[in-house]
Amino acid sequence: MKSPFFSIVIVNYNAGDMLFKVMSALAQQTYKNFEVIVVDNNSQDNSWRATENLPFPCRLVRLNNNIGFAAANNLAVKNHVKGEWLFLLNPDAYPEPECLAAVEKNINQISRVDCFSCVLIDANQPSQLDGLGDDYHISGLHWRHGHGAPSGIIPKYPVEVFSACAAAAIYRTKTFRRLDGFDETYFAYSEDVDLGFRLRLAGGKSVLLPDAKVRHVGSAITGRSSDFSIYHGHRNLTWTFIKNVPGPLIPFLLPVHLVMVLYMGLFFAASGRFSLYMRAKTDAFKQIRSQLVRRKEIQHQRVCSSLDLLRMMSWLPRGFCAKVQTKKCIKSR
Repeated sequence: MKSPFFSIVIVNYNAGDMLFKVMSALAQQTYKNFEVIVVDNNSQDNSWRATENLPFPCRLVRLNNNIGFAAANNLAVKNHVKGEWLFLLNPDAYPEPECLAAVEKNINQISRVDCFSCVLIDANQPSQLDGLGDDYHISGLHWRHGHGAPSGIIPKYPVEVFSACAAAAIYRTKTFRRLDGFDETYFAYSEDVDLGFRLRLAGGKSVLLPDAKVRHVGSAITGRSSDFSIYHGHRNLTWTFIKNVPGPLIPFLLPVHLVMVLYMGLFFAASGRFSLYMRAKTDAFKQIRSQLVRRKEIQHQRVCSSLDLLRMMSWLPRGFCAKVQTKKCIKSR
């Protein structure tokens, strides 16, 4: 039996009708050599039934408890994925019919790349972007590049981005495994930026594919500004900074990071969520020892220079980033 080129992994948790829409979008793909693995994190609805009676191979893995987005993806890759390339897809992300064909074409044309990012279109406002890969700011904050910007800023050619957004991200399967996948202590949020950071430190890069388009609802399950997203987001970005920023950059970037932490503390104090923010930071530092152990392993394997890393980081505030072309075009071979 022919092995699939893509293994599409979807982590589901009470996604409702959205998972049915994803399966419909996958059934309409013009490229057919793929399998789907759905890991259900103990959903209490019947969304997992979207995996039944499909025109493509689909395996359902139902769990007895919610182990989180990061661990569920790792479980799928460890035990079930057979494809050469891993396509991570959120249950609120709907690939356009030519998406997989565009990814396959670029994989064959662009050499020495282990990670690709799709163009995310706002599913509710198709004239706007949900994101063009992830930006990593020198302060440690990160965000989807071009979020909310007009779709007209989509580049014409593949461009390098800091990291891929895991709402629709493609990784070489053996590279994902070599990097030990997502950090499972994150549970959810920032795990894709952390993986992209580690990939970059190890000498890899992430490339945005303009022709690979996915309509994305965004935070449809957890909520964009929910307590869950704020807690995990700000706890995990602390770990991402601690583990991954190289030693030579610490004297320069740590003061910027601390100013950002103070600023965000004032912001959440003004909005009445200071206790939630402080709990995130307190819990982050409760596990500082294990994160420092992980940091030692990551930095020992680093081959990316500090200068090259700085070149890919964002220096301007978030509002300016969508207006400035800072990314590097990628040439096909």
